[in-house]
Amino acid sequence: MTDNSQHVIRLARQEAMIQELACFEEASDSCHATVESLTKSLTFEPSDTTPNPTPGFAKTFLATIPASTSTSGKEEIAGMGLFFYNYSTWKASPGVYLEDLFVRPQYRRQGIATILLRRLAKEAYDVSGGVGRLEWNCLKWNENALKFYAEVGGERQDEWVGIRVDGERLRKLAGLE
Repeated sequence: MTDNSQHVIRLARQEAMIQELACFEEASDSCHATVESLTKSLTFEPSDTTPNPTPGFAKTFLATIPASTSTSGKEEIAGMGLFFYNYSTWKASPGVYLEDLFVRPQYRRQGIATILLRRLAKEAYDVSGGVGRLEWNCLKWNENALKFYAEVGGERQDEWVGIRVDGERLRKLAGLE
C-alpha cells in the first residue's frame, strides 16, 4: 500500500528483523524481545529467502520510505503497527487489536501514524466483512496520543478496566507453583 507521501506500508519480512527490532527497541527501555523470540511469534511476509508466510501470533505493518526517495539511498523504516486478530462476542465478528504503534522520532508529525492506522482499519474491515473493529490501549499520561486518536475517530472506552496477570502471578493462577 502506498500513498501520495511516498511511504509504503508492508508486512515485516523475516530477513529485516534485526533492523525492525532495533527500531522498536528505541521506543522502550523495557523491551525484552529478541530476534529469536520475534521470529517464533510473528507472521512475516513471504520473500525470496522465505517464500511462504511464516506462522505466528501477530503481524507487523511497517511504514517504509523506499530507497529511491530516502536520504540514505536505502529503504528506511519510519514506523510500525504490531497487531493481532481478536474476536468480539457482542459483534460476533473478528477484529484487529493494535498492540504497538510506533513512529521513529525523526518521522513524527508527517502523517505516518495516520497512514498506519488507516491500513490497520482496512485490515479490521476486511477480516470482518465490515462489521468488526480496530481496538488498542493508550497510556493515560500520553495526552498527545490520546488527542491524536480522538482526531482520527478513536473513542475512549472508560467503562472498561484493564486487567493483567503475568510473571509469578500467572504461574500461581495457572497452578504451577
